[in-house]
Amino acid sequence: MTTPIAVTVFDTFVFLTVAVPFVLLVRHRNAIPRLPPARAGVVLPRLSIVVPARDEAASIGRALGSLLAQDYPDLEVIAVDDRSADRTGDVLREVAARESRLVVLRVDDLPAGWLGKNHALWRGADRAMGEWLLFTDADVVFAPGALRRAVGYALQQNLDHLTLAPRLIAHGVVLRAFVAFFGYAFITLWGAYLANDPNSKRGVGIGAFNLVRRDAYERIGTMRALSLRPDDDIRLGRRIRGFGFKQRVANGMEVLAVEWYPSLHAALAGLEKSLYASLEYRVLDSLAVLFFIAATMVWPFFGIFALDGIDRILLVGVVACLLVGLAETYRQSMGPLTPSAIVLVALLPFSALCFAYAIARSVYLAETRGVRWRGTIYPLALLRAQSGLEGIAAKRSR
Repeated sequence: MTTPIAVTVFDTFVFLTVAVPFVLLVRHRNAIPRLPPARAGVVLPRLSIVVPARDEAASIGRALGSLLAQDYPDLEVIAVDDRSADRTGDVLREVAARESRLVVLRVDDLPAGWLGKNHALWRGADRAMGEWLLFTDADVVFAPGALRRAVGYALQQNLDHLTLAPRLIAHGVVLRAFVAFFGYAFITLWGAYLANDPNSKRGVGIGAFNLVRRDAYERIGTMRALSLRPDDDIRLGRRIRGFGFKQRVANGMEVLAVEWYPSLHAALAGLEKSLYASLEYRVLDSLAVLFFIAATMVWPFFGIFALDGIDRILLVGVVACLLVGLAETYRQSMGPLTPSAIVLVALLPFSALCFAYAIARSVYLAETRGVRWRGTIYPLALLRAQSGLEGIAAKRSR
């Protein structure tokens, strides 16, 4: 059976759409470097770590323990208990009773015009005394020496902002496959490595580790400028880059670890707050992304069996690029490509469909009820208004 020319044109477009990012990934496969060892003799500045927490009793004790066990010479840790209803406050007070470097703040009421986490970050940074600020999460575990290595590297490179990609811990085949795909989308499709290209305007921030020079943080307007952004971490990085500050993203697998979500269901629910925000709350942009996923990451796996001739060759090339690219980003974000990891790579179309569902769900829920985050629902009109103001501010800063 002869394949219609329109289908061949479409498959050619799909091939180019996938092959070009793959070639760029190969060219820039070392663009996100591993965090180098600490150098001796470096004078380290005062560092303040801000840890927001809401109902994190199960994880925050271990996270704080890993921070307070660091050998960093001049360190303060500020934990902000954001209206927790579990034992988070008790855990914080127990740790503070035996560790003078821990400061505990409590938020009982959320002011108007703020998301909870963003307000907690702002409160912690406002209390901080350090020349450098580190924003991290209440479930991130730091390896010994992590802070020395990170701050020393930022000073050596004369950076204003350093963000680290942690080792992502996931349990179960389907969740690990989804996390691997998310890493592929972040690195290859979105182009996170471009943050290290001085000729690029790409800005990156990762919630597990955003280290920023205090004066840069204040010049971008502090977290007040991002008070209603559910994707606060990446927006912080983009805003810092937009203001012309020097930024780098590095691979922090050796020094940071985080269990992103406990299950696939939790991951899909957790992403509902940020995926639509990352698309600036635009329905048409969201539909375009859904079409892109279906055309480039699902259709090729079926098309290689349904078609023949040049179309099959093109789609085999697409599938090869996808699988090899996912394998490479898996190696960068989750660890060595073991035989069991090959199964995760092979589940790429399933993971892509899960990601498409997460986007569609994020759009639908936001449009019908607003954005829900940690028990609070925020009107979409309010979030869209800040998104527009942020875009205007970013243009003015250039």
